[in-house]
Amino acid sequence: MDEQKELKTNDKMRQLSKLEEIPASDLLERCLELKRAGLRFSQACAAYYEDKFHLTYTFSNYDTLEIISLRVVIDPEEEIHSITEFIPAAIFYENEMKEIFGVKIKLITNDLNNKLYRINVEAPLGVAPQEGGKE
Repeated sequence: MDEQKELKTNDKMRQLSKLEEIPASDLLERCLELKRAGLRFSQACAAYYEDKFHLTYTFSNYDTLEIISLRVVIDPEEEIHSITEFIPAAIFYENEMKEIFGVKIKLITNDLNNKLYRINVEAPLGVAPQEGGKE
């Protein structure tokens, strides 16, 4: 009985969760729209997959349980604008994306300049260095 109840809950959560793939140029505007609609910033994460960065910014409505994730897929040399100007909670997420993955994020409100973690490898989860020492 509990298993059926859990399955129904998971199905409902899947219905309430949405993933929108958007261009990097729309990230600021879309984040601001979600904030104005009453959704709260929940998390941001990065992945390096098939030679591109996949950045996900997630927003939640605590009353309706709606979850909207914005996915931005960019080339490693592409630079994106920080959302910390109007979503200060993104500061550590974006600093982590920059330091651990090597994502180029401009205008982070409090850019820690790769001092968030004590690591001796540049962008350990990002672009793998190519032969000849060039990235």
